Amino acid sequence: MLSNMCVRANLRLPADVLRALKSARKTEKSKTGLTVLDAIIQNSVLAGRESIPLCQDTGFAVVFLEIGQDIRITGGDLYNAVNNGIRKGYLKGYLRKSVVGKPFSNRKNTGDNTPAVIHANIVPGNRLKITLLPKGGGAENMSRLKMLTPAMGRKGIEDFVVETVKRAGSNPCPPVIVGVGIGGTSDKAMLLAKKALLRKTGKPSGDRETAKLEKALLSKINALGTGPAGFGGTTTALAVHVETFPCHIASLPVAVNLQCHSARRVEATL
Repeated sequence: MLSNMCVRANLRLPADVLRALKSARKTEKSKTGLTVLDAIIQNSVLAGRESIPLCQDTGFAVVFLEIGQDIRITGGDLYNAVNNGIRKGYLKGYLRKSVVGKPFSNRKNTGDNTPAVIHANIVPGNRLKITLLPKGGGAENMSRLKMLTPAMGRKGIEDFVVETVKRAGSNPCPPVIVGVGIGGTSDKAMLLAKKALLRKTGKPSGDRETAKLEKALLSKINALGTGPAGFGGTTTALAVHVETFPCHIASLPVAVNLQCHSARRVEATL
């Protein structure tokens, strides 16, 4: 199943992402920006029709597991099973293998896009939910974390997020989806930012205060003028998704994880 998910994720944009792109086309004020958006949309159509990956960078496989506390998994190591699925999917689908085993020495390619980054979470129920997020290098490289002081407050958060997107420029292949994690510890904030990308594109936070922050950030980011592919325009981001968690009285961690316009995501529940 996971092997098929690898192929499907790389050939078809989720419906919510495609809707967001088409919606952006209606409001984009730059002619060049419109041309880029049209090309992105047409690319998604051709990818599905011709069974060609949406992007040559078919991503580092990031897998989120929601494991129901009432189930028992037997027959072997779950993480090994996940990596076997990724391995089979990237080989079967002729998808580019982008993982190197030694990050700071010989950087030899592992040849099968494993190991995956796996995040496992125990949840109520008797189901196993698997979400695959193939993450491209250009967008992932623009990730940032900053440990703000509590006194910097909401303004400090907004300034940091907007600055991060501005500094990223065209590198993350805009229009982007901006994942923001606020609170917890440094590692928790980074995970929250990544998990924020799993939300349906443009769906606001269920928390009213956080939803207002998302709206304000999206407005400021789209006022930067970076535009589609960095060629200028009013659509630098399709959405801003913010996830929060309680934090220490002395801390205000803020993390940003950008997702490119090829926002691939697929999930299955067993």
